[in-house]
Amino acid sequence: MAMAVAERVWSVVVPHHALGAQQARHCLAAELAEVIPPLLLADVIAVVAELVGNAVRHAGPLPGDVVRVAWRVRALPTGSTVEVRVTDGGASQVPRPRVVGPDELDGRGLTIVAALAIRWGVDRDGLGQSVWAELS
Repeated sequence: MAMAVAERVWSVVVPHHALGAQQARHCLAAELAEVIPPLLLADVIAVVAELVGNAVRHAGPLPGDVVRVAWRVRALPTGSTVEVRVTDGGASQVPRPRVVGPDELDGRGLTIVAALAIRWGVDRDGLGQSVWAELS
């Protein structure tokens, strides 16, 4: 797939609610379907869904009871790279992957993110935190 864009950035604000992850997925799919390969898009959507879900479950909202989702696509000679960033009001603990047993119902989100991303991390400031991931 040829990519006509060298770098492009988007962002959206979604509710700090379970529906926020669904809205983020739909927005990503609409904006990136013609920009990046389908397999990369599926991974990006999975990562954003996990990060927004974690923000809703484990962190406070930004002012306005929202979560900000941003993404940047860069065209490289070796292919596209997508960076996603989910910003919330912060949590008492820094997000980190957990080790869970096979019978646990949840707790695998950041392990999934780590498996799909080239790298990921957390940035914190006085206003909240952003969890980001880079995929290619």
